[in-house]
Amino acid sequence: MTEKTYPNVQTKECREVSLLMIEDDDIDATALKRALNKLKLLNPVYRARDGLEGLEMLRSNVVPAPYIILLDLNMPRMNGLEFLEALRANPLLTQAIVFVLTTSKSDEDITAAYREHVAGYLLKQRMDDDFLQVVSLLNHYWRIVELPVIAGQ
Repeated sequence: MTEKTYPNVQTKECREVSLLMIEDDDIDATALKRALNKLKLLNPVYRARDGLEGLEMLRSNVVPAPYIILLDLNMPRMNGLEFLEALRANPLLTQAIVFVLTTSKSDEDITAAYREHVAGYLLKQRMDDDFLQVVSLLNHYWRIVELPVIAGQ
């Protein structure tokens, strides 16, 4: 059986893409980082533990553009849906690309997330404790799409 290899997105043809992980669970955050390492993706990864911290990181340009946000919904202080509302209300951040990665199967959560123009809604249960699928999806996504220019960055 041959092992799949995924090209590193840091090539001359591709701009380096940062990943902002907004995730309060240390185990899930570690699993995502391990998946990035396993696929040999060297993109800068930033982590916020809740929506408020994530917004502050984006507003203060801690996360260099272009970036993709991987967002949990169930978090303390500011949950993922509240984060999305605040993100979309900010003219400097409204074009950010966001994928939701959550345990919530709620139709209301799914509908609310897509109303805020998320790029995708992924369930953690489908990952079987293996985030390689998510990281592979993100790798392919940021390699083939043109990401928007974020104003002010």
